[in-house]
Order: sequence, then structure tokens, then C-alpha cells
Amino acid sequence: MVDLDLRRLRLLRELEERGTLAAVAAALGYSPSAISQQLAVLEREAGVRLLERAGRGVRLTEAGQLLAGHAATILTAVDAARADLSALSEGVRGRVRAVGLQSALRRLLIPALASLGGRHPEVRVELTELELEAALPELRLGRVELVVVDEYHGQPRPRPTGLRFEPLLAEAVRLVLPAGHPLAGGIGPVALEELREAVWVASARDTGHHAMVVSVCREHGGFDPDLRHLTSDAPAQLEVVRHAGAVALLSDLSLPAEDPEIVVRDVAGADLGRHLFMVTRTGTRPPALREFVADLRAVAGALGSS
Repeated sequence: MVDLDLRRLRLLRELEERGTLAAVAAALGYSPSAISQQLAVLEREAGVRLLERAGRGVRLTEAGQLLAGHAATILTAVDAARADLSALSEGVRGRVRAVGLQSALRRLLIPALASLGGRHPEVRVELTELELEAALPELRLGRVELVVVDEYHGQPRPRPTGLRFEPLLAEAVRLVLPAGHPLAGGIGPVALEELREAVWVASARDTGHHAMVVSVCREHGGFDPDLRHLTSDAPAQLEVVRHAGAVALLSDLSLPAEDPEIVVRDVAGADLGRHLFMVTRTGTRPPALREFVADLRAVAGALGSS
């Protein structure tokens, strides 16, 4: 009897879709050798060759293609079965694993958790802070059920197959200056070229926020920013602005309601913004996830109206 591991079947599906071990590894945040080892275990489980050499890479054998096709059906059926079984139980219970970037965790996911807990205390919600680059692979592999991701204006994110992207919230991105900065005393938007010599703080490299700051400075200021400080922690970025004289570009959700040590201004001639999306796998949602999604939408709606 063939015993097939569901997570390894997901890896096989990734390879079918992406074509190379390197692409699968890049998408999922693992090394190519780790992916190869897991697929070798799947071959032993299946009892047939699933991969063959093709130049410097690999490709699916006929058996591999056959199993990948069945894997899609199996994985969809497993998700549907879990949802249907949850729907039969009395009351709403189950587990929802949700991840998001820091501002979404603080302003959206945690309030949704509090709301759901008051209505359905038997639902177990697990929250984790993750950037998009790490979060989507976890969702595709079935390790989490929901991801909140961001997308800055002019920098569309990829939309992998098998995932449902639904808009949650639109917000502005604004320039943040220390209160003592020479440009902080005026009124109205700030021309970005006046900050050519400034020290900047942004999120870590290879994140959407980092790419946005570089792109905005190039497009609207004509310079590459001196990104001397890197942290994906928004409160830490604000501390760098307050105490090290740096400047930043941050979205409204990341900004404090009032702070005499910083000044928030718009960028002249630029419509800067960020959209937050809720991402889930396609298919039937179990009751616990449906209820959490409803609370998340309510929280986002309240923030948007305010």
C-alpha cells in the first residue's frame, strides 16, 4: 500500500508549476538540496521514479506528472473534507493560523482575534509576524490558513495560482521627519529632492518596503537614498527617526496618533499608498476560518472609515 505524505505532494505540485528546484526553493524559502531530499523521500513512498535529470536540472517523469495531477485533486479534497467536517460539528471550533507583517498584526489580526474570541471561544487562533516573502510559501504548503500582505503603489505583488487575494484596506504612505529637521517647520508637502543628503531608515533588503523607499526616492527625488539603518520593525524605525535624525516613509497604520518628536508630511507630487490584502487558499473555507475572515473584514472596515 502506497503511503504518501501530503506536504511532499505539495512540493511535487510546486515543481510541476515552477519547473525547477531552484524556483521551488526560492518560492518556499528552502535550499534546493532540502527540496530535492523531500522529493527523494516521496519517490520512495511512491515506489517509482518521479524525477529525471534534464541538463543541469530535473523534470518530472511520466509517473511524476501523473502523481502531480492526482496531488492537486488530493490536496483540494483534503481541504474540502476538513471544511465539511468542521461544519458538521456543533458550534464553531477548529484552528486558524494567520500571519502578517507587523502593522497588520497589530492593527488588524490582533483585534480580529479579540473579536472572534468573544463570539467563538473554542476557536484556536495562532498569530505569527511574517513578511510576504516568507508568508505565502507557508500558505501554499498548508501550514497557515490566512495571510495579510501589503502592496505598495506601482509595485504589484505576484499572484500565485491556487491563492485568493481579497482587498482589505487602502492607506497612505507618508514622509516621517524628526521634529528638529529643517523641513519639519513648514506646511504642506515636502519636495523629496530636498532630502537627497538625508540619512534614511527602511525595512530589511528584499522586502516590499525597502524596494518602495528606493523606488520613491529615485522617481520623485532623483537620487538613491542613504539607507544607513535597516529594520522591519516599524516602532524601531520611528525610534531611529526620533533619536538619530533619520527620515522614513511609513504607512498610516505604522504611525502613532500623536508624537511631538516627529513630523508627518506628504511627499510633493507623489500619490504614495499601500493596499493590504487578505490571502487564503482557493476552495471551501471551514467555519472557523469563515468567522475569522468576517471579523478581519469588520476591523478593516472600521479602520478604513476612520
